[in-house]
Amino acid sequence: MRTRPFDPYAMSPKFRWMLLALPLLAAAAWYLAGALRGPALPAYRIEAGPLVQTVVATGRVISTSRSQVGSEITGTVVERRVKEGDVVRAGDVLAVLRADDLTARLREAEAALLQLQRDTRPRAEAALRQAEVQLAQAERERRRREDLFQRQLIAREAQEQAVEIEAVARSVVEQARAAASAAAAGGSQELQLRERIAAARALLARTQIRAQSAGVVLTRNAEPGDLVQPGRVLFEIARSGATEIEVLVDEKNLAQLAIGQSALCVADAWPDRPFPATITFIAPAIDPARGTVVVRLAVEPVPDYLRQDMTISVNVETGRRDNALAVPNDALLDAGAAVLVVREGRLARQAVRTGLAGLAMTEVLEGLAAGDLVLADAAGVAAVEGERVRAEVGALPAPDAAASSRRELPVQFD
Repeated sequence: MRTRPFDPYAMSPKFRWMLLALPLLAAAAWYLAGALRGPALPAYRIEAGPLVQTVVATGRVISTSRSQVGSEITGTVVERRVKEGDVVRAGDVLAVLRADDLTARLREAEAALLQLQRDTRPRAEAALRQAEVQLAQAERERRRREDLFQRQLIAREAQEQAVEIEAVARSVVEQARAAASAAAAGGSQELQLRERIAAARALLARTQIRAQSAGVVLTRNAEPGDLVQPGRVLFEIARSGATEIEVLVDEKNLAQLAIGQSALCVADAWPDRPFPATITFIAPAIDPARGTVVVRLAVEPVPDYLRQDMTISVNVETGRRDNALAVPNDALLDAGAAVLVVREGRLARQAVRTGLAGLAMTEVLEGLAAGDLVLADAAGVAAVEGERVRAEVGALPAPDAAASSRRELPVQFD
């Protein structure tokens, strides 16, 4: 049996018109079905899960106390014994000043004391003994002449001369006794010389610039040959002890922070070695120029790789939920009071009550349930409430704290 090829021109005009209209009818049906279902809009499917809210900030390592070391006298540096990063103990010598003239003063005072002990003191004692002998002789002569005068053997003038000679001898004894007392062991001359020696030694000791406390040398501003004067800081030492991290947090996050909150810190130089810290101080005042508040965190134990002024990223945990619903922030309307949901293919406005608020996600306490579809970029949706729409479900935004602003409140999923 032979078959003939299909010839559309051999068909009746009515059947041929119907065959040509089929594609147009299919396209119209497809367009009508889409119009009945509404426009396709991006949406999120709400899920429950653990939620952690953190305040992310950047700060620097600081010591709880620093000491600035300088010279108490004017002098020239002849030796510097430490450099930045050196660990010192209290009393360690940091630098030495030229001390030639001060050494000479000390030797001069010591020589004067030695002269007092070996020469001046024996001379004073001998002079006192000689004066006492002369006084005794003058007393005997006075008594002898008084006896002669009573017997009228000498004139009154001779008797008065003996009295005057005795008075002079007595005065010489008093002077010799005072000189011997001053030169004696523990006397005023010895005390003065010992004070001179102590002062010279104290001044000489100031030529050795010492650390007043244990710690780490942060800066040095002295080199051999430098002329230094009082008031100039030569070394800065971070005292040994507690280590803190100081961060600047945006004032809008102040309500989220409290003393005792824990934080996870990461040094930019060692991102794979995080360490814990605890908030110990929140400044009572706000920096009006930057709108920030100073927060300090105590570090215990202190990692061995931390250095003074090292840059640290701090994540302070301010809230935690074991099972929470969270929506992306772009799905919120009316300052977080409502969202647009898709139910049975139609758009509806749903009031919500929020909890933990962050840069990327916000916790929803009331108004939504797990599995609900909420529109993304709700503020830019052109559809009206009650209109048919089609939800194109996309992935929830990843809670990437590192990519968030340093002064925002990112909410992170565990």
